[in-house]
Amino acid sequence: MNLYRRYLPKYKRSFVTALLCVACEALCDLLGPTLMSRVINDGVGPGSLRGVLTWGGWMMLATACGAGFAITRNILASRVSQRIGAELREDLFGKVMNFSESGADRIESGSLITRLTNDTAQVTQFINGVMRVFLKAPINCIGSIALASALNLRLSLIVYGVAAAVGALIFFSMKLSYPRFAALQKATDRMNTAVQEYLTGVRLVKAFGTTGQEAGRFAETNGELRRRGVASQRIITVTSPVMTLAVGLGSAAAIYWGSRLFEADLARPGDISAFIMYMAQILTSLLMITNIFNTFVRTRASSARIAEIFGCPDDFPSDCPDGGPGNFSARGIAFEDVTFTYPGSSVPALEGVSFSVSPGEKLAVIGSTGSGKSTLCWLALRFYDVSGGRILLGGRDIRTLPAEAVRGAVAIAPQKAALFSGSVADNLRWGDPGADEADMQAAVSLAQAGFIGEMRGGFDSLLGAGAVNLSGGQKQRVSIARALLKPGGILILDDATGALDAVTEAKVRNALLAADRTLIMVTQRCAAAMFADKILVLEDGRPAGLGTHAELMDACDVYRQIYQSQIESA
Repeated sequence: MNLYRRYLPKYKRSFVTALLCVACEALCDLLGPTLMSRVINDGVGPGSLRGVLTWGGWMMLATACGAGFAITRNILASRVSQRIGAELREDLFGKVMNFSESGADRIESGSLITRLTNDTAQVTQFINGVMRVFLKAPINCIGSIALASALNLRLSLIVYGVAAAVGALIFFSMKLSYPRFAALQKATDRMNTAVQEYLTGVRLVKAFGTTGQEAGRFAETNGELRRRGVASQRIITVTSPVMTLAVGLGSAAAIYWGSRLFEADLARPGDISAFIMYMAQILTSLLMITNIFNTFVRTRASSARIAEIFGCPDDFPSDCPDGGPGNFSARGIAFEDVTFTYPGSSVPALEGVSFSVSPGEKLAVIGSTGSGKSTLCWLALRFYDVSGGRILLGGRDIRTLPAEAVRGAVAIAPQKAALFSGSVADNLRWGDPGADEADMQAAVSLAQAGFIGEMRGGFDSLLGAGAVNLSGGQKQRVSIARALLKPGGILILDDATGALDAVTEAKVRNALLAADRTLIMVTQRCAAAMFADKILVLEDGRPAGLGTHAELMDACDVYRQIYQSQIESA
């Protein structure tokens, strides 16, 4: 698997050492029954104490060596598998952080969590098993069959029959188990997604009194996970006892046939005893091989899911022709006949959109829900590439720039303010890691977030996960302050004041209009848009008008209708 070729070479020496220890341990185990037969045949049978002590001593030495090899391979296996697991999780997280938007849209967040935890743990467990026992089982099985044959060829016919029957059971078990384990992992994805959605919207669920419906939805996904789990284990629960029965019948047949051979003076007691011990080792090895194949089937499914993450498209290239994003800055932006269709959709989200915003100019974008306002923002940040036309940033097509260069020049305060656990200062410094208290205070003042100074710890006040200890309007003002701290010359507000009251929104708007920043302000309110230098009106993804408030009132029916519905009817 490519996944293992990616990580195992780094630990080649430890891996090979562990496998050698496993092989040596298996050889020590194989010596046990043969040495026992010598104790019986050369010591107990003839009544020779010396024979018992000699061959018994060799048995103890082989056992001690096997224990030493086992300890060594256990230590190596644990160390290597856990390190590879940690590297795999880190690489997966880095890959997810570098997803393009189309990649992020492809796999649900609940499924990503499962893949970074459950599937990664399965791969780690498989590597640990390979280094600890997976090689031992076939060596023990093949070695036991070979040594049993060497002891008595007539008795070994029973072993061949048992091995063939168990091999057939293992083959069919693998064939039937893989699709069931793949379905089990998908059911785990759906369970995680359901739980995540509930936890994210728990307040809304309580507010609408839909706890019972959510409990029913959880019960449905939980029931499906249970059914998939039972289905995936059903094959194992049938094949394992059948294999045990087959080897047990083989052992009984060996005892019976061995007694007949002993009566005919064709087998010695020690050989029969060793043969029974080898049959027990064969049983243990076959059961272990069954577990190996079941683990392999689960790991194969998990590896495919992990490989799917690595196969998702990366964000746009990071090789900046200017030598790095830090050397690129822009204060003007222009859309030239831009058309964009989301992956998997046949209806354009934007079509034929053209406008330009000069350095320091303020543009308002207004339109009804679904008119493409947020899509315009995502395109400006190069979360997606346009389907037609082009976007110019500082006079350059953004497709010739790496994504981090574009995003370094553009700051955004999104519609849904996303804050993280930590202090207020930690969240603000997302905009500028080097910002001092004076910088933060200036941004907070523009964003009308003076409430931060009233908090007990000020900028050091701690926020819970998702900033649950702030109101919606407070979150939005912190989000705006964070965007203002970013050195990029272009500021985008994607309906970022929707949770503010009219007075506070006016203060924020006036402060931003007076600031020396190129501003694109997405809004649904004419009262906010009318003060911009110019206004872009969108309808169903198409431009319906572009101009000042007065120009649009004269020439744009869509804008006039929005204005009349919001202002004149108020």
